[in-house]
Amino acid sequence: MASEEKRAWVMLVVTVVAYGVYVATVLGRAGAVPLTEVPYVAPLLWSIGGAFLASMVLFIAVSTTAPAEVGKKDQRDREIHRYGEYTGQWFLVAGAVAALVMAMAELPHFWIANVLYLGFVLSAVLGSTLKIVAYRRGLPGW
Repeated sequence: MASEEKRAWVMLVVTVVAYGVYVATVLGRAGAVPLTEVPYVAPLLWSIGGAFLASMVLFIAVSTTAPAEVGKKDQRDREIHRYGEYTGQWFLVAGAVAALVMAMAELPHFWIANVLYLGFVLSAVLGSTLKIVAYRRGLPGW
């Protein structure tokens, strides 16, 4: 398995787990309180920071299995990376546009922050998934 494919797997797993923990934490705090009044900032920041730290630690751990491969990219790796990143960016753009519309509609900060976070999560999940599929089945023919 290529080093970049391992990185995609780490990113996919960490993103899904971190977002799942965040959603469970916020919903667990809700109880009878409306969602917009639930304290979400600290769990959001911990989720993002924890995901960043976990992805670094896990990639280092995974890299120790084949240290000679780390940092070596060929043309195929670069094309797969570009394909996954550029395609995944659409969710980021959609989340930003949705947040902009929500801000103009003066919706609560809770919804704006969460739609932005969801955009980042969906972007990372789609990008990582497409990279993994491209490593396994090849890039799609245009």
